Order: sequence, then structure tokens, then C-alpha cells
Amino acid sequence: MEALNRPPVWVMRQAGRYLPEYRALKEKHSFVEMVKTPEIAAEVTLQPMKRFDLDAAIIFSDILVIPEALGMPYHFREGGGIEMSGRIETEEDVAKLDGDGISEKLQYVWNSLKLTRNQLGAEKALIGFCGSPWTVATYMIEGGSSRDFPRAKSLLMEKSDLFHLLLEKITTSTIDYLEMQIEAGIDVVQIFDSWGGALSKDTFWEGSAHYMKEIVKAVADKISIIIFSKGSHDKINDLKKIGGDVYGVDSSIFISQFWDDLGGGLAVQGNLNPDFMSTTPEIVKEETHEILNEFGERNGLIFNLGHG
Repeated sequence: MEALNRPPVWVMRQAGRYLPEYRALKEKHSFVEMVKTPEIAAEVTLQPMKRFDLDAAIIFSDILVIPEALGMPYHFREGGGIEMSGRIETEEDVAKLDGDGISEKLQYVWNSLKLTRNQLGAEKALIGFCGSPWTVATYMIEGGSSRDFPRAKSLLMEKSDLFHLLLEKITTSTIDYLEMQIEAGIDVVQIFDSWGGALSKDTFWEGSAHYMKEIVKAVADKISIIIFSKGSHDKINDLKKIGGDVYGVDSSIFISQFWDDLGGGLAVQGNLNPDFMSTTPEIVKEETHEILNEFGERNGLIFNLGHG
């Protein structure tokens, strides 16, 4: 990959339902089927690359492949949202989760990555990803999508031994999964801590950041790591302790302020409000220039949305 004289650009959810070619595939296959079929996953990953001059492709997959590999499948509800096949409530539930052979169970992701890498071209980066253990655990504890995560928060505060038993199993499996992605040829990995903002300053380190740090420690010598913890910019000291190379930030803060708060020396990613994507090209261009001008002469920006 060649060095660029501008901020590199990719877009969270750049592959997806806004593309007519994606919708055509979705009429024939379920989301989970598309994720699990390497030829389709690679095709979907590459669809936006054929339309736009993006600098990176992010593999078409889902953070919930980890609980599925552990023995807890997921599916999308008719009315929207995610439903898991069960719910974690006891130590026995955690004990039933089978963390052996994660790489073998997720071989379809390996195959998707290899197919994509072969077609992508050396000048473009391939991004792999995983969910943070906390974010993945919320689905497993709540039994699916949730707005406020009452069960997950309660487990953290009232049954911390059980909570940490689950998070440790997810963390170990996630490390195995990322090592497999690295071997398949990814250039960078993003950890999606989508629900990190639901944790307070008092619980963020114990509930989420600590486990992301464990993942980073395990793979940092092999790959560059983007940490995206939505809604967590007020926990900057804990974020820095995770050890990421790049930190994504949502649209609720000026990206220059976030860069300054990190203390320099690290790159940031973001943070166009995705609501603008449903307006006009002129407005998107204007808002993009506003972010670039605000970031100024600082070094280390990957341009992206504030969330997916």
C-alpha cells in the first residue's frame, strides 16, 4: 500500500442495504447465510469498492459470530433487532459455551477473507474486526438486542464472578478469532465497543476496557488496532490504557478535541454524523470539509462516520 497525501477514507457499514446490488442478494439469502457463505461475503465486501474510491474494505461479517461459535446462534427478528438462541444467567450456562476450535468453527470467515484479499488488490487495505467482549456479552446476557442492558449491568454489579467468567471466555475466543484473521491477510483490525457508552466511568474499565486491553496485548505485535468505543470519549484515560493505535470517535465531540485529549502521538478515526448521509451530496461535502478544517494541521486522521 502506498502512502497517501490525504486522510485515508473508509465508511462503517459501507457494504449494506443502501446498495441495490446488496438488496438483490438479500432477497435470496438471509443475513446469517450471507455471512456464512464466503463467496457471498466476499462479493458484499467488495461491492462498495467497485462503486467508490475507498482506501479500505471491511470484511462483511458480524460481531455475533463469536457467540455462535461458542454455541449460541443468533438471528434477526422480523420486526428488527437481534435474538439469541438463549440467555446467560448461571455458571452452568457459561460452562456450556464451547470455546474449543474457534478458528475451525469460523473457517468460513477465513475463506471470506482469503477470497476478498485475492480480489481486493495490494493498494487497498483489508480490515478485520471483532466486537468488544462487553458488547458481545450484552447480547448473550440480554438474549438479544437491548436499549439499556439492565441484565448485563446487573450481572456486572451483583454477580461479578459470573460476569467475569463469561467475559474471560469471550476474550479468549476473540483472541483466537483475531489471530486467525491476521493469518488470513488482514491489514488492520477494529474492535467495536458499540455499547461501551452504556457503562459509567466507574464501571467502564472493569466491564469493557480491561478486556479490550487483554485483546490488544495478545495481538498488538502482529497488527495495527483501531478501538471504537461509541459514547466513551468522557472516559479518555481508560481508553488510552487499552493501548490501541487508532481511536474512533462518534459525532458528539469535535474530533480535534478528542485528538488533543488523547495527548497526541495517536491517530483518530471519524467522525461525520451518519445522519448527513441521507441529505444531499452538497451537505455531505460541506460537513466533511468542516471536519477537515477543524482538525487542521494535526497528524493522524482516518476519515469515517461517527458510527455505523
